[in-house]
Amino acid sequence: MTDSILSKAATMEIPINSNGDTRTAEEDSLEQIGGSLDEIVGKLPVAMDLQQVMVSGPNLNETSIVSGGYGGAAEGIIPTSSIKAPNMHHSNSNPSMISEEATRGVAVEKFDNVKKWSINTYKCTKQMFSERFGRGMKTVDQELEAQIDVLKETKLKYECILRLARALTNHFYNMVQTQQALGDTFADLSQKSPELQDEFGYNAETQKLLCKNGETLLGAINFFVSSINTLVNKTMEDTLMTIKMYENARLEYDAYRTDLEEMSAGPRDAATIMRIEAAQQQYQIHKDKYERLRSDVSIKIKFLEENKVKVMHKQLLLFHNAISAYFAGNQQQLEQTLRQFNVKLKPPGSDKPSWLEEQ
Repeated sequence: MTDSILSKAATMEIPINSNGDTRTAEEDSLEQIGGSLDEIVGKLPVAMDLQQVMVSGPNLNETSIVSGGYGGAAEGIIPTSSIKAPNMHHSNSNPSMISEEATRGVAVEKFDNVKKWSINTYKCTKQMFSERFGRGMKTVDQELEAQIDVLKETKLKYECILRLARALTNHFYNMVQTQQALGDTFADLSQKSPELQDEFGYNAETQKLLCKNGETLLGAINFFVSSINTLVNKTMEDTLMTIKMYENARLEYDAYRTDLEEMSAGPRDAATIMRIEAAQQQYQIHKDKYERLRSDVSIKIKFLEENKVKVMHKQLLLFHNAISAYFAGNQQQLEQTLRQFNVKLKPPGSDKPSWLEEQ
C-alpha cells in the first residue's frame, strides 16, 4: 500500500492553490499518508477504551476523561480509577451493620412483646365478659374471697376513723391556740387592771394550764393518727396490692384454662396438636402463678390481722387514757400515759418547733 502511494505521488504534477502558493506533489502525498495514519491511530484508543469499559462493566469510579477528542493522543486519556478518594464506606460498614442489626433486634423484641400482650389482653377480656354475662366458668376460693371482702370492708372503716381523728386534731389544735391567746390576754389585763388583778391572774393561769395539757393531748392524738395512717395506707394497702395481682392472675388462669378446654374439645390434627401443647404450657405457667399469689395473699392477710390487733390494742388504750386524763384534769396521769407509750413531746423552753408547727 505504501509503494502504490509513493508511486502515485511521483507522477503527480505540482498544483497551484487558490492563494497562488505552489506545493509539490510529494508534500500532498505525505499529507494524505499522514491523514490516513492519524485516522488509524486515532481510532485505536477509542477501541481500547470501549473494550476496557465492556470488560470492567459500568463503574462510576473508573470512567475515562478524554482530552482532545477521539483523535487525541493516548496521553490525553486519564482514567479516573487511578485517582481514588478516601473510601469511608468500608471503614464504617461494620459499625453501621452492627447498629442496624441491634435496632432490628430491638424492634423484633418489641413486636413480640406487643403481640404477646395483645393475645393475653384479648383472652382476658373475653374471659371477663364471659363471666359478666354468666357464660364463663370462674375459679373461686370461697374462704379466701370471704377474707378479702372482710379486709376491704375493714379498710373502709379504718379510713373513716383516720378521717375523724384528723378532724379532731385540727379542731382541738384551734381550741388550744385560742386558749393560749386568751391566757395571754388575761395576763396582760392582770397587769393593767389593779382592781381585777387577782381575777385576771387566776384565769390566765387556768388557760395556760389547759393549753399545756392540750398540747400533751395533741401529742397523744397525733401519735394515734400517725399509727392508724401507717396501718391503713401502708400495711393494708400493700396487702390489697397483692390481692389485686392475685385477682389478675386468677383471670388469666381462667382465660387460658378456657382456651385449652376449647382446643381440646375440637378436632385433632398435626397443627391442632401443636397448638394444644403450646396452650398446655401457657396454662401451666398461669396456673403456677395463680397458686403462688393465692398462697401469698393468704399469708399476708393472716399477718395483717395479727399486726392490726397488736397496733390497735396499743393505740386504742393510749387514746382512751389520754382523753380521760385530760378531761379529768389529771395532768400527772396524762403525762404518765405519754411516757408509757413512748410519745415524745417538745421539752419546756425548747426553741425547736413543735410537731404542731411542723404540720
